[in-house]
Amino acid sequence: MSHDLQFYIDGAWVDPVVPSTLDVIDPSNEDAFARISLGSRADVDKAVAAAKRAFNTYGFTAVEERLDILNRVIEVYKKRSKDLAIAVSREMGAPRQMALDSQVGIGLAHLAKMAETLKNFQFRHAKGNHLVVKEPIGVVGLITPWNWPLNQITCKVGPALAAGCTMVLKPSEIAPLDAIIFAEIIDEAGVPKGVFNLVNGDGPGVGQALSSHPDIDMMSFTGSTRAGILVAKAAADTVKRVHQELGGKSANILFPDVDLATAVSKGVAGCFSNSGQSCNAPTRMFVPRDRHDEAAGYARTAAEKFTVGPADSANTKLGPVVSQVQYDKIQDLIQSGIDEGATLVAGGPGRPAELNRGYYVRPTVFADVTHDMRIAREEVFGPVLAILPYDTVEQAVEQANDTVYGLASYIQAKDLQKAREVAARMRSGNVYINYPQWDAGLPFGGYKQSGNGREYAEYGLEDFLEIKGIAGYEAAE
Repeated sequence: MSHDLQFYIDGAWVDPVVPSTLDVIDPSNEDAFARISLGSRADVDKAVAAAKRAFNTYGFTAVEERLDILNRVIEVYKKRSKDLAIAVSREMGAPRQMALDSQVGIGLAHLAKMAETLKNFQFRHAKGNHLVVKEPIGVVGLITPWNWPLNQITCKVGPALAAGCTMVLKPSEIAPLDAIIFAEIIDEAGVPKGVFNLVNGDGPGVGQALSSHPDIDMMSFTGSTRAGILVAKAAADTVKRVHQELGGKSANILFPDVDLATAVSKGVAGCFSNSGQSCNAPTRMFVPRDRHDEAAGYARTAAEKFTVGPADSANTKLGPVVSQVQYDKIQDLIQSGIDEGATLVAGGPGRPAELNRGYYVRPTVFADVTHDMRIAREEVFGPVLAILPYDTVEQAVEQANDTVYGLASYIQAKDLQKAREVAARMRSGNVYINYPQWDAGLPFGGYKQSGNGREYAEYGLEDFLEIKGIAGYEAAE
């Protein structure tokens, strides 16, 4: 039975209080292939009430019980992996194998890392005659985006479950089907009723109601900086904690000593991954001015290897972007690069010639980009790379940091000590030296308008906990 038109509240699938529906669009062909219900404040009230009741019990469970629940969720998640991959592929356009290996795989990695973290996490420690306790913050509201939907669901739900919190999840209404399957996983795993609740809907209808709800103790939001500001404002009147992971405009500094061909081609791949729809994508590539034209040539060669096509085609390396709105925004920024005088090295406006339907963007590279151009300052969120020449590493660092964002930075260098010195100066929550392997155990989050708080492993778990000091816990001698 399909649960697409229902919400998961208090351990049961229920109909919305007020019927209202929205089509889910396949970005590969622009066809509606599913329909979901949109929630309202009344649905949020029901879900929050269920979570509040459940917290009275779940908030005081033993670590061993919560660990058992997490492990049961992991096992059912594995069983439903293909279902999740198909849903993600159709709703947001990820190529089918990438959806299984990366989109679904990253979610499993987060859940497994959280189970491992919970085994050894210390929730209390003595301080003299006193005790410091880390306790679940309470009922949490979770708002997740469409670009890496399972990454964000699992790195919020996982630590919430581990901490002893109860929750209400509002996934993106653009890519909601994987979240419905995730709720089915929660149900099959036997998570106690009311601990996890799902209400689909949009920002004004459900997101605002969650953020302003007096019985929500914390909001964890991932999405655009614009929407994050709205969440924070809605939450302010009830003085709840707000954890945000927002936009980015990440710099990739290639040192003069680097193997340029390798560094550029890997940089293009990093920028274009997930059709460029990653908040930490290395979208600004800084290269030595005397090697700028050489770098542009390598970038053109790399970009031309990306086969654009439908998500269900075996040959596709770059699927569509998620929506008409996203497509139009990217096209506007590509045109701005041309109008402002950047050199178009690869790609450009419009769809690839052989594709006349679907939200397909040509893999695009600009060279001769200056620091004041829109493509160097605004988050494109599509497969568009800007190459900026620099005269000194010092200048590159200064321009890299001259942005409202601060999510990630990338450094490529043969001299590791110099790379470390520059890493210390980058104003970003993450720095990646020489394209390392992704690690679910490192903290993830941003500086400045890229947000606050951290996710992943113990850093994510900490953000769902309150600290209590119990004075005089031990009798004084």
